[in-house]
Amino acid sequence: MAYYENGRQSFLSMIPPATKHLLLINIILYIAVVINDEFMFRYFAVFFPAWGNFPLAGLPELNFFKPWQIVTYMFIHANFAHLFMNMWGLLMFGMVLEREIGTKKFLILYFVSGLMALVFHFGVQYLQIIYFASAGQLQTAFDLLRTPTLGASGCIYGVQVAFAVLYPNLPLTLIFPPVTMKAKWLMLIFIGIELIAGITGTMEGVAHFAHLGGALAGCLLILWWRHRGAISR
Repeated sequence: MAYYENGRQSFLSMIPPATKHLLLINIILYIAVVINDEFMFRYFAVFFPAWGNFPLAGLPELNFFKPWQIVTYMFIHANFAHLFMNMWGLLMFGMVLEREIGTKKFLILYFVSGLMALVFHFGVQYLQIIYFASAGQLQTAFDLLRTPTLGASGCIYGVQVAFAVLYPNLPLTLIFPPVTMKAKWLMLIFIGIELIAGITGTMEGVAHFAHLGGALAGCLLILWWRHRGAISR
């Protein structure tokens, strides 16, 4: 264990193991993205699985999906701002949550949130592709199949909502605007924004329903564990 000269622990040594390793993996893979983003996005972000008789799947080059992408997409980020916001959320909420529920449960919650985020996103993407294909807007449908999904946001929403369930009345302050409110209200506002943006189609390029799927998974898991007495809060 690393220490400063005055005997205090270093910052990295104070981060719980799962949170620390997730942080490091995300940073390392972002460096790989900077080196060769085309390769990383093509093989490690996730694409809609256009299998079998799925409309438009007659062209093999449209099916970019690979099975490992359902996990690797959670560690690939489009740019530094994307990475920074997710890793900031992981540090701020993940450190506390992991200490509260334990490393094993934290990892389960993190990855289940990421998988549920993908289920929600694929569900919405499926409906969009079917709609555009049936309306004769084939180019739009093609573009959806060629567009990768990436980022840890679904996982982070699960972590944040789980935190808010455990500490509903803890005051949190936003960086911008610098507003302070209880965790439960802040998370409800975030979820409301995602729901409205997803329904109205605003903030193009953001997988809003993936965020909602991750948030739902985090909430349900924490409530289930608490109901079973697996966690104290």
